[in-house]
Amino acid sequence: MTIFIHLSFSFLSTVTFGILTNIPKRALVATGIAGTVGWMIYWSLKTIGYGLGSANFLAAFAVGCVSIFFSRRKKMPMIIFNIPSLVPLVPGGPAYKAVREFALGDNFVGFENLMIVVITAGAIAGGFMMTSVVEKIVNRWQMKRTKKQPSDKKIS
Repeated sequence: MTIFIHLSFSFLSTVTFGILTNIPKRALVATGIAGTVGWMIYWSLKTIGYGLGSANFLAAFAVGCVSIFFSRRKKMPMIIFNIPSLVPLVPGGPAYKAVREFALGDNFVGFENLMIVVITAGAIAGGFMMTSVVEKIVNRWQMKRTKKQPSDKKIS
């Protein structure tokens, strides 16, 4: 039952944010799938004991890869899929707790929560950056591979 709740709410939150940010209707389901994939990877890794940074990094990397796939399949910009798909990974709770603790004067707990936000944001940014690097490497490899293939035309 828990996995069904995680699947449902990650898909719903991603699609709802997509609606709020006015992405095209034909991209909503794909965006929901990308957000769900990212959240399920994060949740699974945290459940088996991965750290906060590595779980967010790998989830963001997966969101980036799924976004590339859907952007090519639907012939739409990748950012349409990236931005809403991040919603389940955004550390809103720890950010709120950090501000609240600073306001209440408990700076130590505030800094703890602030570090959670910084680690999470850095891991998400790193995951997207790695997606971009891998995409460029794959594109260059495909370009080299297509140039080396002999053409089917015969020259007489």
